Amino acid sequence: MPFRLVALLLLLAMHSAVSLEGQPAGFNYDESKVGSYTLPDALTLNDGTPVRDTAAWTRLRRPELLEHFAREVYGRTPAGRPAGMHWAVTSEDRAALGGKAVRKEITVWFSAGTAGPKMHLLLYVPAAAPKPVPAFLGLSFYGNHSVHADPGITLSTAWMRNSAEHATVNHRATEKSRGSHASRWQIEEVIARGYATATIYCGDLCEDRPEGLSADVAALFKTGGTEERAPDAWGAIGIWAWGLSRALDYLEHDADIDARRVAVHGHSRLGKAALWAGAQDERFALVISNESGCGGAALSRRNYGETVKRINTSFPYWFARNFRRYNDRESALPVDQHQLIALIAPRPVYVASAEGDKWADPRGEFLGAKEAEPVYALWGKKGLGVTDQPPVDTPVHGDGLAYHVRTGVHDITAYDWNQYLAYADRVLKK
Repeated sequence: MPFRLVALLLLLAMHSAVSLEGQPAGFNYDESKVGSYTLPDALTLNDGTPVRDTAAWTRLRRPELLEHFAREVYGRTPAGRPAGMHWAVTSEDRAALGGKAVRKEITVWFSAGTAGPKMHLLLYVPAAAPKPVPAFLGLSFYGNHSVHADPGITLSTAWMRNSAEHATVNHRATEKSRGSHASRWQIEEVIARGYATATIYCGDLCEDRPEGLSADVAALFKTGGTEERAPDAWGAIGIWAWGLSRALDYLEHDADIDARRVAVHGHSRLGKAALWAGAQDERFALVISNESGCGGAALSRRNYGETVKRINTSFPYWFARNFRRYNDRESALPVDQHQLIALIAPRPVYVASAEGDKWADPRGEFLGAKEAEPVYALWGKKGLGVTDQPPVDTPVHGDGLAYHVRTGVHDITAYDWNQYLAYADRVLKK
């Protein structure tokens, strides 16, 4: 039986078995069963030499960790902008959202001419705020049109997952798809607080299916199919992260945007991509991970909720093929996710969880941030400033690191955005 079909059948079977807690059955949700583990030290070089200052971190340890994550987890990212990359503003409305915003649509081509792969960037800029303004940038699951019901947003024609909730039919959006994810974006509130907001459909970069690795951006770099790619070649997470950096390339050239104050954010698998983008690209001023779970902010060695094996089995195209070597062998990983967060230091990182999202391991996400504190301390930053995971709905906005776990399930809510905006006011508007 072909590998792709096996993976699909496993995914369907696992999703059909759901516990009373609303999480996939057959996985550990008992903290007492996590067991003991030893995390690799973020401040010890491969040869055992301790890192004692920012110079040694920047010159020696940071490159080591980036190499580990690229080779063993996410795959290698092509360096910089591709030759021939260019863009054009394809539509602009300076009185969007009832006059509160300027809406721009930008097409970004990744090669010379207009026949090659491209992405469509949607940008809202507060009309009344003095320019340039700080911005939030994130990928969307169901197209730019899903983030707001604004009829002026071009309806995506790209492939996307069928969904009754998002009114996608035959893997294409419909007019009823408009605004289907608006609650996750809170665009008018973001605009009212003086921030621009920008998004790209993740499927413009890599379709969220195995076939995505044989098309679009992956084809430009001759990545190869899911099983044909090199063991350390990038997967969808890496491609999505790369696209976020290419969006920032455009924002650096938009006079309305202060590209030195751009927060990159993402939810779930796109939160994994946001963290990897922030770790690699030091231009991002703030990184926000919303319930990113395994391969995101949560420690892999805890074996709580989703595991390395499960994610590699269900989504074999997300990560490097090398990552599969650690299925049921998390202790053999040369890295863990606290080191991914540490790679973003001294820039601020916000990690968020949901009490009901045990699959993403809320405690593991908290510990991912907490265990990154020693690296932030090299710059004199105190990190979260707490010893234990805070109670539900009690945000901790620390020095360089922030965290909250809210009531509810796997989602992005107005509550989450209120915390992100409050923290952004502190770190991007100072």
